[in-house]
Amino acid sequence: MDNINRPGTEKAVIMDGNAVGRAIARITYEILERNKGSDNLCIIAIMSGGLNIASRICAKINELENTAVPCGALDITAYRDDERHSPDCDKTCIDFDVTGKKVIIVDDVIFTGRSARAAIDALMKRGRPQCIQLAVLVDRGHRELPIRPDYVGKNVPTSRDESVKVIMGGENNADKVVILE
Repeated sequence: MDNINRPGTEKAVIMDGNAVGRAIARITYEILERNKGSDNLCIIAIMSGGLNIASRICAKINELENTAVPCGALDITAYRDDERHSPDCDKTCIDFDVTGKKVIIVDDVIFTGRSARAAIDALMKRGRPQCIQLAVLVDRGHRELPIRPDYVGKNVPTSRDESVKVIMGGENNADKVVILE
C-alpha cells in the first residue's frame, strides 16, 4: 500500500478494472508456471493493501487447478523500520504452518522495498519456508533496498512526489489504479 492515507488529487488512471483483472490473472498463471502447479504453495497478503489481490489470486488458482491453496494475511507493523509498534498489536491471520512451503507474499504497490523486507522478517518469525516469492500489482520504482518482485502486474515510473493508490471494489464496485499528486 503506497501512501493510502495521503491526500492527493487524482492525476491519472493507470489501470482500469479490466487491466487490473488481466494483471491478476497473468500473475496467477506465472505463479503456477514457475512453481509447477499449486502443490506446497501458499499465498500471504501484506495487510492491508495486498488482501484483495491475494484473495483474487487464490480464487484464480482454485478455478484453474481445482484446489484451494492456503491464504493468510500478514501484519508487518511491528517489523517496519520507520515506526515502532508493539508486537502485542499483531493482527496477522495465518492459520497454517509456513515451514517448508513455497510462500508468495502479495502486496499492492512496491516502492522503496521496506514493506517487503518487513514482511520477510515477520514471515521468518513464523517458520522457515522452502522459498519466498513476491507478487505486486504495481512496481513504481525508487527502491532503497535490493528487493525485486518476482511477479509484477504493471511497472509504472513515478516521481517521488507522486503517490500510487490501488482501489479495489471502489465506486460501483470498480477496481482501478491511480496516480495522485
